[in-house]
Amino acid sequence: MTLSEASLLAFTVFSGIRLVSYLPQICKVARDRNGASAISYSTWTLWTGCHLSTGLYAVINLSDLLLAAASVLYALCCLAVIALTAAKRRRVSPLRASVEVDAGAAPSAIRPQKLGQNIGREPAYAARPGA
Repeated sequence: MTLSEASLLAFTVFSGIRLVSYLPQICKVARDRNGASAISYSTWTLWTGCHLSTGLYAVINLSDLLLAAASVLYALCCLAVIALTAAKRRRVSPLRASVEVDAGAAPSAIRPQKLGQNIGREPAYAARPGA
């Protein structure tokens, strides 16, 4: 096996692994119920741009269709993560907007409970009204 063949084999193997490695991330974003808050748009957009520019470089400067095709597939996976994240965040935004804000406090203070409710506390430890 020549060095050229070995490098092509390594590229093919790792490209396949890389392509499959996007699937767990895509599935996690699809199942996320919190607006995919751990996903960074800037990071995934940067990766998308890198893959697309690599694909263009491969076609225009190297006439390498294999590298171009792999790069386009990577970019499509990145775009899937971005699109799913956007959809998840759009669904969560109305829920976040409906959280009550305490009128007497600073605008960023959120009141997670109504008067008389003790969310997340045992009754024995709950603060009594007027105490």
